[in-house]
Amino acid sequence: MNVLVQLATAVAGLGLAVMLLVLNFWRAILFLFPSRVRVEPDAPGDQMELPAELVPVAEQLRAIGFIPLGSHEEKPLLRRTSVSYDYAHPAERVFATLHMGPHDTPRLYLLTPLAPEGFVITAGYRRPALDIPGRYRSGGLEDASPERLFRAHLKRLDGLSPTGEFTWEGRVEAGRSWYRGLGQREIRRQNLPGLLWTVAALAIVASAFLGGRAR
Repeated sequence: MNVLVQLATAVAGLGLAVMLLVLNFWRAILFLFPSRVRVEPDAPGDQMELPAELVPVAEQLRAIGFIPLGSHEEKPLLRRTSVSYDYAHPAERVFATLHMGPHDTPRLYLLTPLAPEGFVITAGYRRPALDIPGRYRSGGLEDASPERLFRAHLKRLDGLSPTGEFTWEGRVEAGRSWYRGLGQREIRRQNLPGLLWTVAALAIVASAFLGGRAR
């Protein structure tokens, strides 16, 4: 009877470990290798095919002066490729990016690269605040309209120096630069729980394996 209980416990533990690995291993990889996210152009502005859920937000962006640039792909290790749809307001030096979030919810964030190296990011959804004076400002205004988000983003640019070309190529390069540089701090902070759960899952597997050999 004790053997059966031990076997059931071991199987349950391994099942839990597998579930934790499925949910979190890719986050651990992203924590360790954020610069390995591949960012590539997808389709130019006149050929973008927006999901129906994003069309109303895109129309609101156009109404406040944003022009379509094109779409780009982002491919983390061990994850499917996601597509983002990019716009720009060259006069105010702001990129706008639309994409589908969890549960097929539309998401919008605004981005401005800074000289000599930095970013301001303002999201229309919950995003943890991060501020590195003069170099990096990131945060969110949950459920804000594009117009309100735009005003907030411009206010957060006060005293800073936007840089770069506000073109499709410039947007793709900004994405690559974010993953190579200052974005890594934010990525690691967001994915630290995934790394810790992965370590815990591997510890469960190692314990089960070593315990079995000891018996």
